[in-house]
Amino acid sequence: MIQRPHVDWFALAPVNALLLATGLALLCAVLVPRPWRRGVAASVCALGYAAAFGFAIALYVRSAHGHGVVADAFRRDRLAELATMVVAGSGLLAVALSYRDRAREDHAAEYYSLLAAAGAGMAFFVAANNLMTLFLALEWFSISLYILCAIDRDRIGGLEAALKYLVIGSFGSAVLLFGSALVYGSSGRLDFAGIAAAGGEHDALLLFGLAMIIAGLAFKASAAPFHMWTPDVYEGAPTSVTAFMAAATKTAALVVALRVLVTAFPTNADLWTVAVAVIAVCSLVVGNFAALVQRNVKRMLAYSSISQAGFMLIAVSADSLLGARALLYYLVPYAAMSIGSFAVVAARERELGVPVTFENMAGFGWERPLLGISMWAFMLGFAGFPLTGGFVGKFYVFAAAYRHGWTWLVIVGVLATLVSLYYYLGLVRAMFMRRTEDLQLAPIGGSPPRDILLQTSVSACLVVTVGSFFAVQPLIDLAKHAAVSLPF
Repeated sequence: MIQRPHVDWFALAPVNALLLATGLALLCAVLVPRPWRRGVAASVCALGYAAAFGFAIALYVRSAHGHGVVADAFRRDRLAELATMVVAGSGLLAVALSYRDRAREDHAAEYYSLLAAAGAGMAFFVAANNLMTLFLALEWFSISLYILCAIDRDRIGGLEAALKYLVIGSFGSAVLLFGSALVYGSSGRLDFAGIAAAGGEHDALLLFGLAMIIAGLAFKASAAPFHMWTPDVYEGAPTSVTAFMAAATKTAALVVALRVLVTAFPTNADLWTVAVAVIAVCSLVVGNFAALVQRNVKRMLAYSSISQAGFMLIAVSADSLLGARALLYYLVPYAAMSIGSFAVVAARERELGVPVTFENMAGFGWERPLLGISMWAFMLGFAGFPLTGGFVGKFYVFAAAYRHGWTWLVIVGVLATLVSLYYYLGLVRAMFMRRTEDLQLAPIGGSPPRDILLQTSVSACLVVTVGSFFAVQPLIDLAKHAAVSLPF
């Protein structure tokens, strides 16, 4: 008689809630009349994300002592639940952001079904406890994102972005899979704790596999020099999809990188900490200097995302409880700033019907004060100014690196922050400083239509961005309790 493993269904509740939303949204495509299809599918997807967020909170409260479930393939602990909260919150905001987008009218139900499926895959990914479930979850949400990038068949840029993402993302997944196979061949184990117990710190096969796993996760985190897909995909994909990818995918990839490296490879920490630090420096250099010459706002934000990945990888490279807390705290305001900034870009795109550049953002801060002030706050947060969560996040990351003894890495991070001021403040200047030709009278068609859901999303992101500075202690406590789940 086959012995079936005990299944902790409560631990799988966030994933199952999103899977249920996926199936129901897909049924809307065939069972719901066309005029109601978008509203019903969006509501189902939003309810799925809200339920996942609620279940993640309940699991966080009741999972003080983490443990494996489903034959130890899945980890129930506060680290996974905090990451799931960020992913679910990002998905909920992405639903609101995309509701008024008329470009995908023919595939609205399929869009929301895939959006829920991607979130379910990420919720499973951040709790993966062995190399097999890690890879399966990675492909789960990656395939959903590939299709979402190409959901608007009439957008040539979207199809090109999806193809690039498919080719390069598949290569990154293959690198991760090959690295996992090498680690399994060396250690004979798939679970992270078993790999650590097997030792093999001087085994060339295991070290080569470790390097490939780091490279594969760096592809998903859009960290340099594995970032080549990011600018084109962020620019070509629908803006609501880009917003979700920038926040949720990076959160999932960085949390999993932290879990895998700390749990499975503690004996190789002297090597992978240096490797991650080098990747962080490359991301800071490439992201910031490439962003300096961008005039398209989405491409600028794409290179900014690469730079932000560098800052967060500094926390991973510290290999300490403080570094883990810094990363988990930083992810909360970062996700809000990413979704909020792309939401503002989406609002401008819908007004103009053309790609958003620094030039056509001129005067936007005066025309749409709420969105303009919010974008101002997001840019200051990315740059690490006080009164935003970005300031505390960067300070926390630099503290972790300094305590690790890497003063040089702190200096690189500070210099990168100074360079970033040019393009972050350049966008603020473009929004609030009009050119002479922009002040001349021109025929207009009235004020742009109000998008209540988009403005609500931007307002929520603004509250989190600024609130994470003033309510810093509760968030640090959340991150502290989640970081304890790791075996430092």
